[in-house]
Amino acid sequence: MSQRIDYTQASPEGYKAFGAVHAYLRHCGLPEVLVNLVYLRVSQINGCAYCIDMHSRDLQKQGVAVDKLVLVPVWREGGAVFSVREQAALAWAECVTRVAETGVPDADYQAAAAAFNDKELADLTYAIGLMNAFNRLGVTFRNVPAAAKKAAQAQ
Repeated sequence: MSQRIDYTQASPEGYKAFGAVHAYLRHCGLPEVLVNLVYLRVSQINGCAYCIDMHSRDLQKQGVAVDKLVLVPVWREGGAVFSVREQAALAWAECVTRVAETGVPDADYQAAAAAFNDKELADLTYAIGLMNAFNRLGVTFRNVPAAAKKAAQAQ
């Protein structure tokens, strides 16, 4: 796998605009671990290896156990490993990421709205939208995951 273009260099103002949303989300009031779990799950759905690698590492640095990380794709079967709010956020992330398939049904909205106030739900949805956009950039331009770079350098 080799990177096609470095979009951060090709369009720095566009990247800066995405960065502003990312910076807002870091201080919006939602727990950082919850947001990073959502970023990881969205990236898994979209198959963005670069983002999966990055967000897994971020979560480990935040003290999230590997036991929890490996269960993110099957969080529904993880039971008490995930808090009620984490489960609600992951369900919302899946529904919104798959919007073309789901149409975001009222029942899914109501479940998310029961776990998050209006501001939190809007911010969570911004996070989901942002990560979907970053995933599309990462997949399209073939961002190379840190683990793959490290393995290539070791050869």
